Amino acid sequence: MASSGPDGQLRGHGLHGFFHTGVRTVARMEVRLGGIEPMPLQGTLTSAAAARFVGAIRIPGDPDPDPALTVERLRHADGVETVTVRNTGARPARLPLEIALGTDLGLLTDIAAGRRSADLPAQVQSSGLRWAGHGRSATVSAQPSPHAVLAGAGVLRWDLEVQPGSRWSVELRADSETQAVAGRPPTGRGPGVPLPWAEPEVRCDDTRAERLLTRSLDTLGGLLLADADRPTDLYAASGAPWRFGLTTADALWAARLTLPLGTRLAAGTLRALARRQQTGGAPAITGPGGSGEPSSSGTAAAPGANAPAAAPGTRIDGLIPGPLRHGGPELPPSCTATEATLLFVTVLAEAWRWGLPRAEVAELLPAAERALAALRTAVADGTDGPEGFVTDLSRTAADRAARPAPARVEVQAQAHRAALHGADLLEAFGRPGAEEWRAWAARLRERFRDRFWIDDLSGGRPAAALLTEDRPVPAVASTLVHLLDLGLAAEGGLHEGLLDREQTRLLAQRFANPELDCGWGLRTLSAKSARFNPLGHRSGAVRVHETVLAVSGLSEAGFEREAGALLEGLLDASAHVDGRLPEMYAGEQRVSGCPPVPHPAACGPAAVSAAAGVHLVLALAGVRPDVPAGRVVVRPASTAPLGELELTGLRVAGEPFSVRVSRIGVAVVEEAPADLQLGAG
Repeated sequence: MASSGPDGQLRGHGLHGFFHTGVRTVARMEVRLGGIEPMPLQGTLTSAAAARFVGAIRIPGDPDPDPALTVERLRHADGVETVTVRNTGARPARLPLEIALGTDLGLLTDIAAGRRSADLPAQVQSSGLRWAGHGRSATVSAQPSPHAVLAGAGVLRWDLEVQPGSRWSVELRADSETQAVAGRPPTGRGPGVPLPWAEPEVRCDDTRAERLLTRSLDTLGGLLLADADRPTDLYAASGAPWRFGLTTADALWAARLTLPLGTRLAAGTLRALARRQQTGGAPAITGPGGSGEPSSSGTAAAPGANAPAAAPGTRIDGLIPGPLRHGGPELPPSCTATEATLLFVTVLAEAWRWGLPRAEVAELLPAAERALAALRTAVADGTDGPEGFVTDLSRTAADRAARPAPARVEVQAQAHRAALHGADLLEAFGRPGAEEWRAWAARLRERFRDRFWIDDLSGGRPAAALLTEDRPVPAVASTLVHLLDLGLAAEGGLHEGLLDREQTRLLAQRFANPELDCGWGLRTLSAKSARFNPLGHRSGAVRVHETVLAVSGLSEAGFEREAGALLEGLLDASAHVDGRLPEMYAGEQRVSGCPPVPHPAACGPAAVSAAAGVHLVLALAGVRPDVPAGRVVVRPASTAPLGELELTGLRVAGEPFSVRVSRIGVAVVEEAPADLQLGAG
């Protein structure tokens, strides 16, 4: 990747530089013409992996007030930069071009922590410079070769004579010579490997939505990685600059939110994660009847079946690994392995509904069954957390008993959805346990509505979590949006949620209140909280994908006015960043004429926010398929918040699907697979 300010100069400040495999190969690349820095005119991304910078210089002594020279820099994230000098004046331009280079060969992890080493001494090599240190090395080569190389100053110099109407260019290439680490790291999507989604066309009355969809897909494409074990399996890296690698939960979210464009990204992500799933460390899980007889290999016993507890320190069978994540001021950090393991089941079930071939689903079904088995072992019995609720899948029962874990609201929603999706898969593929999982989900709903609900003067709200002895955490947080994410069900319907209709209405009112909606999206914590911090990851910043889940969930539940207000805020925010929404931004109250305040630690680009930008537009068309049942339902937002909306290039059952939504919210399907029955929902 490459990072600089809008003037294009790499000055070694902060994240400035070219990076390769986590090492800063070049920290400084400063261009001067005749000893003068170009006056910056424009700096912009031309794609997720390329940028263009334009500057101007007046020739010394030229009486004409218009600048005669322009300097264009075309930069690519792979380490190549082309510098072009154009002379549009009436006289020849004779002056030196100098490019000052330097690097510390620093690690991204050190730079993120604010550690910056001194630049290393440069050595002349071939047509450029070389640096070595800390067990790493890098080179910058130039074509054409420089007229002079000043190693002590790290400067490449050309003596230019550019005639009127002419131009001169040099290509600089930064390369890492760092020894490869052990193992096979993932690579970028190789040449000839197609994008794992259809490239849709969107036309609507709101140009912000068109730009958001286009830019989001371009951003997501720049984050694609090919799995080292199977290079045709692609998944999305979490984001740049801080998490440019596989974060399992983020990769699954990106795959799920782009399912309307095809199932290839979901299939590649699921296969890559199934290969990383923990297996063989936990004891056998008994069958649904609780008889003590082990299930057939890979079968997930339903909750309530008797199973011995895992020994302390053993690997949790069925867990999809994931890193720790900040839990905010109210709760301890949580392991994203819980979210990833539960989301694995949901993504597989929904990809099946969208048309993932049955043979591919069957291949992945054992991994989903193991994930369900991990869910079964994480249900607290009262000694290790609130009884009957799901806690932390990454911790053994003995560990939870020593340090009881909270039952988080989002985990209950994700577990409930995974149980219902798991039941759908088990039933469709003739595996045991479907009815038991549905019965467990029903019991969880009953317990949740009884014990998670907090009554107050406004009618009540869900708790953010339950601690031991059923003590609620009363924080009003954006994690409550997961209660609206019900999941795709049979016949184009949605699964039942943990909240009843009245509770959903009260939650919708909360999301519309300024304590959560800052005007740009949902804060992660209410502004009324004594611990509110507009730049806090979980204490007030706006996380894009949670706001998108609120928009789609509220719209599907019939609260389109509340959804529309959040939608408008997100679209306005996207317009300030050219349609490339970052992972998060500050939850400062919106002020007229001012853009949202950037978050200093946000990934941008980020896979989840890019995929959420795609989902934000596509979800408003309301396409909900059930390919195994031969049916697709189209239920758009009746308020048509984007005006007339036309989407072409979607994929259902792997074939093109196009829909048009009128300004009064009426949908017309213009292209669909011939064997699918259409419904209005």
